[in-house]
Amino acid sequence: MSRTRTALALGLAAAGALSVASVTATAAPSPLAGSTTVTPAGHSFKAALSGKATLKAGSVTVTCTVSVSTGTVPAAPGNQNPAGPVSSPITAPTYSSCTSSIPGVTPTVTTSGSWSVSMQNGTPITATMTVPVGGLVVHTTGLATCTVTAAPTAPANVGGSWVNGAPPSLTFTNASVPVTVTGGFGCPTSATSSVFNAVYKVTDTTDPAQQITVGP
Repeated sequence: MSRTRTALALGLAAAGALSVASVTATAAPSPLAGSTTVTPAGHSFKAALSGKATLKAGSVTVTCTVSVSTGTVPAAPGNQNPAGPVSSPITAPTYSSCTSSIPGVTPTVTTSGSWSVSMQNGTPITATMTVPVGGLVVHTTGLATCTVTAAPTAPANVGGSWVNGAPPSLTFTNASVPVTVTGGFGCPTSATSSVFNAVYKVTDTTDPAQQITVGP
């Protein structure tokens, strides 16, 4: 069931590198991912925006000051992976108190589908939020009527980083997600990606005295 909020939302895809030593050489295998454990197992959490979030598509930037998503750490043994990330389902983030860089333009967002976030222990600890196909649609009204659809043809991975703490933080810095933009005058219809920046503070809602922690 979709939900509409005055808002914004968010995206990024991870990439790899390929090196060829000669015409007969083959690419070196990717290094194996290390082990990851997210604790406390089975605990619910809430990620709340700290400061502001910005989403830029072409020359248009939307800024929001309220955003929330919730989720649950997998129960044991699903909270451990000996050779890779640990993934958790999350609710589609909601965004409100949003403004546009274009005066007289009001943004709204509809989110839907199954979202998730995965954590990979390392230096730094990496986080990847997955946006489902068409899972975020931003619509503007006023002086410019535009529709921005994130992850238009395939799920999009929004790359970020995690820092353990009290509370821990989840940060997205210049994260990119594919988009399509339709509309008339003032709409960035040539944009094929958006840039997202945000910092979330994560709290354990099962036991507020504990912290969600990512380790080996």
